[in-house]
Amino acid sequence: MTCCRSAVKNIRLTGFRLVVLIVATAQAQETEHLSKGENMELVLIGVVALLISGLTLFSGFGLGTILMPVFALFFPVPLAIAATAVVHFANNIFKFGLMAKQADWRVVLRFGVPAAVAAMIGAAALNLFDKMPVIMSYSLDGSTFEVTVVKAVIGVLIITFALLELSPRFQALAFPPRWLPLGGALSGFFGGLSGNQGALRSAFLLKAGLSKDAFVATGVVSAIIVDVVRLAVYGTSVIVGHLAQSQELIAPIAVGTTCAFIGSFVGKRMLQKVTFRAVQIIVALAMLLIGAGLVCGLV
Repeated sequence: MTCCRSAVKNIRLTGFRLVVLIVATAQAQETEHLSKGENMELVLIGVVALLISGLTLFSGFGLGTILMPVFALFFPVPLAIAATAVVHFANNIFKFGLMAKQADWRVVLRFGVPAAVAAMIGAAALNLFDKMPVIMSYSLDGSTFEVTVVKAVIGVLIITFALLELSPRFQALAFPPRWLPLGGALSGFFGGLSGNQGALRSAFLLKAGLSKDAFVATGVVSAIIVDVVRLAVYGTSVIVGHLAQSQELIAPIAVGTTCAFIGSFVGKRMLQKVTFRAVQIIVALAMLLIGAGLVCGLV
């Protein structure tokens, strides 16, 4: 028990240090795009994908939520969401190979079909917000920051989901299985819009009478369905709108995907050594910091 508590404390410290490192790197990236900066970009994406993927194998959320802002330090927010979706999808395919036999396909059908339809709507809304003008701009310590509609919307959503994860009332909510289609629709919509689908997915699946392994596997299959649909929409809207910069994503996506694979493999072997609540708190605190940064235009 003492070892577990010590490990959790170390993970929390690492998370806060990682946030500080991310902010510092963002400032450096704004002033120059030298090869050293590009290498740091790959290191950041790889480290975050490795750590978060391993920690969130059981929680069902976190990889996209944390990895997307790292991509957003170097690319526009919509393109960062699309790039994260690629890594998220590839990582879930890897998880699917590890745990596919435990999935409850009846639950997947009731939850996944509404999620797919709603994901298309959410992804289309992201493209709409991306085309809206800048809300305001301001200068701080010699640097200029812009608050855009898409950043504000995504930031508010991240903060909202973080507060939900920290709320005892939300954790105590009991959604009967009859609400699975509604849960799929809500999870799919926000998954398509911002990539934040895990919290709602977990809340509805947690009350579906699934075992631990079935809960994880069913969540992975549902996430894959949402990822496939939203990637199709992103490919015809977001990526086309940022075609020049999208070509620069090949290396970051490759690094992020590889590290996420490694994190998932290690996390699978250490699944019982990390508590569900501890992962929720760590991810939620990081989400609060990142969401606030997006709303203020700092990220």
